[in-house]
Amino acid sequence: MIPSNGEAVSVTALEKRFGAFVAVDKITFSVKRGEIFGFLGPNGSGKSTTIRMLCGILTPTSGSGHVAGHDIVREPEEIKKSIGYMSQKFSLYEDLSPYENIRFYLGIYAVPEDQWKERIDWVLDMTQLEEVRNRYTRELPQGWRQRLALGCALLHRPDILFLDEPTSGVDPITRQHFWDFIRQLASEGITVFVTTHYMDEARHCGRIVMINEGKIVAVGSPAEIIAAACPGRPDADLNEAFITLMSGKTTSDEVSHH
Repeated sequence: MIPSNGEAVSVTALEKRFGAFVAVDKITFSVKRGEIFGFLGPNGSGKSTTIRMLCGILTPTSGSGHVAGHDIVREPEEIKKSIGYMSQKFSLYEDLSPYENIRFYLGIYAVPEDQWKERIDWVLDMTQLEEVRNRYTRELPQGWRQRLALGCALLHRPDILFLDEPTSGVDPITRQHFWDFIRQLASEGITVFVTTHYMDEARHCGRIVMINEGKIVAVGSPAEIIAAACPGRPDADLNEAFITLMSGKTTSDEVSHH
């Protein structure tokens, strides 16, 4: 359940070390309910480590955080019940049909059996996969498999959806449909926390955090980040702002809009 202050996710001085290596370096940010929130950074910047702490998979070295009202250190199992998670790597069973995958995940998420028919129909309708419900998942185009993975992550009606590079390897038209779908979910009050490498996709986010080498280098709306990273350049885009920030030409203080 999202707390009454409307924050779906909040972390303070969150840190993760692996031996001497600092993967995530005391980061602080929050995500509002129903927000599409982007988490951007190059490979190895700490994105996936952060998501895994927020999802209750990794325990932080220090700092604190809450996701859907649950403490990420003390209540990881409660968090797992409150969120949907779609990983970068396709996580469904390719030798099962869409229908069988959905049935399997209903069991994993412990959805009461009397709700199964309604949830199966809802996901097949929402993902537009009704006509291929009994085909092998491996035979479906990549974009259709992504829709199925997203549908399975939503089966237990989570408050918050974590999407880790959800459209990698998907064609531009499919990506557009995917984002239309994400916007629809957010309009229904679901919080969407997404990591992406595609700067054109990040424009769909209400707010963005950019992270590099485990540290936050920018927080704000896409327009705020562009304006602060590329002052006096009205034609600049998020790609240029990202490159400027990742190369360390601008200090993070100039670009943070809390």
